Amino acid sequence: MANVQLKKVVKKYGDVEVVHGIDLNIEDNEFIVLVGPSGCGKSTVLRMVAGLEAISGGEVFIGDRMVNQVSPKDRNVAMVFQNYALYPHMSVRDNMGFSLKMRGQTKDEIASKVNDAATILELEPYLDRKPSELSGGQRQRVAMGRAMVRNPDVFLFDEPLSNLDAQLRTQMRMELRKMHLRLATTTIYVTHDQIEAMTLADRIVILKDGYIQQVGTPIDVFERPDNVFVAQFIGNPPMNILEGTFKVADGKRSVQVGPSSFPVVDGRAESLADGASVLVGLRPDAIKMGEHVEKLPKDWLCQGEVVVSEILGGHSHLEIVVDGQNELLAEVEGRIVAHPGEVVPIGFEFDRMVLFDPESTNAVY
Repeated sequence: MANVQLKKVVKKYGDVEVVHGIDLNIEDNEFIVLVGPSGCGKSTVLRMVAGLEAISGGEVFIGDRMVNQVSPKDRNVAMVFQNYALYPHMSVRDNMGFSLKMRGQTKDEIASKVNDAATILELEPYLDRKPSELSGGQRQRVAMGRAMVRNPDVFLFDEPLSNLDAQLRTQMRMELRKMHLRLATTTIYVTHDQIEAMTLADRIVILKDGYIQQVGTPIDVFERPDNVFVAQFIGNPPMNILEGTFKVADGKRSVQVGPSSFPVVDGRAESLADGASVLVGLRPDAIKMGEHVEKLPKDWLCQGEVVVSEILGGHSHLEIVVDGQNELLAEVEGRIVAHPGEVVPIGFEFDRMVLFDPESTNAVY
């Protein structure tokens, strides 16, 4: 097992720089998820750790060893790709043990490690089958098993679940999390799927255009985003962003959004001056309806006109217009039956409101 450090890591293709001096410290046994839109550099960072991409600048350490010039096979990392890349003519058993065979390990050693991995991944009934006889989820578990038997210092996953359907992705997320808890191996996982990031990660690293935007626990990046990009990338539906003006009167701070006044609580935004322009961020699940409205302070309540509503099992999504001009997305508990044009009482958890500077788009706490 080992920690991983990236120090001022740069990647260039010719004169084009695509990763810009990244600093990141990944602790031993930590499960880190790199997430961001296509082209943000997350897979490039992973491949530089693996040694599959040359580093244009900076240093990569695995444990106490700088690995800039170390070949991939000597870094003791195991990588699982989006493509399972299994040998079709080999059995599951032979696929999982192939790398050990190439290393010259004995048949008994290979059999022991393959059987241990198959037990953890519940693959024992399939060891003598060919990949073509397996489901997509089973083939992905074989690819994971092939990585596990090597007993690596670091697991590297490059969007391993993107080829699976929604139900299998949910199942495999649970398998991945259980595997990490059992093996306690440092893991770096790349995905564009924020649900995978939120459910798997000890910490999330959010990238955009080759720069790290924020590093934090799933709850940190969800509740306290560092900027508007993070606020709207993490969370589905994304955070509502409204234009407002910061107000100070009689020692009380508030934000004026159209004709509405939102209280600023918990002593936040003390650096802002009266009259400052701000962007106001409210998570859709911070908007309350039904019986939950009654639990909020009266000055946190108002009315909204329903534009459209969707019932999704145990919760509902609604688009609501407040004051005839501010459109908000709400994610509320329960099955809310509301019709377009209906005026309904709503409430806000203003203690979860986030303010952003409109020029830098950075959060003001």
